[in-house]
Amino acid sequence: MRRYLRLPVLLLLSVVVVLLAFGVKGYESRLFERGWFNLKTWWQPAEQSIGLDRYQVVLEGQVIEGLDDDVSALTFDPDRKTLFTVTNKRSELIELSLDGRILRRVPLTGFGDPEAVEYIGPNSYVITDERLQRLIRVRLDENTRFLDANDAEQLSLGIGLNGNKGFEGLAYDSAGKRLFVAKERDPMVIYEVRGFPHDNPEQPYSVQVDQDRKRDSRLFVKDLSSLQFDERSGHLLALSDESRLVVELDVKGKPLSTLSLRKGSQGLQKTVPQAEGIAMDDAGTIYLVSEPNLFYVFKQPAD
Repeated sequence: MRRYLRLPVLLLLSVVVVLLAFGVKGYESRLFERGWFNLKTWWQPAEQSIGLDRYQVVLEGQVIEGLDDDVSALTFDPDRKTLFTVTNKRSELIELSLDGRILRRVPLTGFGDPEAVEYIGPNSYVITDERLQRLIRVRLDENTRFLDANDAEQLSLGIGLNGNKGFEGLAYDSAGKRLFVAKERDPMVIYEVRGFPHDNPEQPYSVQVDQDRKRDSRLFVKDLSSLQFDERSGHLLALSDESRLVVELDVKGKPLSTLSLRKGSQGLQKTVPQAEGIAMDDAGTIYLVSEPNLFYVFKQPAD
């Protein structure tokens, strides 16, 4: 009799173990929070949202010809009407056309592990050194043949140093003079840096680093790969490689909409393998790069 009783007990224990494992996995992946967000936005879409869910892919997974290194990060230059990315194994700053063709390659010296690049003004960019958590401001003109970190303005933050889980993304708010810096994970944080770069020699050098813990806790993603600040709305876009997602945050850090990078969403025929950089131009078009060297373009359908 006891032998027959053991079977239901063992079955029940197996079910409990499976449910616990599912719960832990869901907690780690933020699946419950993401599901609740999807339900709320389906019931009542945010009125002031950019509407990431309406974007459709118009150029999918195009190989960036002539590039045999992993791309990381992306930024739009409104003056040149081009894009910039960086590679970190053979460190280069690479200029791309809006359809993903290489226009220019600039070798980087002394940048350690360059992981992100952000346009902050005419001929001016910030590049991150992920491992050492350095922000390096560089200037680039038509005659620049290489960039040396030793000749550039630098800021070392060294907050929670954690190997290659360091500064993974950048975004710039030109009106607020804020540089958003994303720490990939462990913990996942978005810092706001004011006072760097130092553009006014008449003022004392003063750097302020802030963190919005409430905003960061609302991010239902597993990691951060890149950031983009939309000057028109004041909203921040956060890209997660592991969650295959782009999340729109309003000025208070509240999630408003998402763009899924999985097969079958946004018109994608295949899941984006490893999204590493996001940029938005002044018309609202979204550009994406994925390791090793894939290029994507997303646009909203015309009304």
